[in-house]
Amino acid sequence: MIFKVYFQDLKTEVPVREKTRTIYVKGQSERDVRTKLAEKPYNIEFITRVEGAFLEYEQQNEDFTVLEIE
Repeated sequence: MIFKVYFQDLKTEVPVREKTRTIYVKGQSERDVRTKLAEKPYNIEFITRVEGAFLEYEQQNEDFTVLEIE
């Protein structure tokens, strides 16, 4: 499954909508994705599963890249 992760670059900063970034991560569940990203300094705001028409739409973006973190 592919998940879209909304995050801020640093855990120490207060979330500001204009600074929210996104990445796509392959994982088994939301918990699995959070575990994979635990070592990163990210302040995770929201994680959502991407599938079907939503995935097809996201794949049209030239910046679409799925991270496969072990």
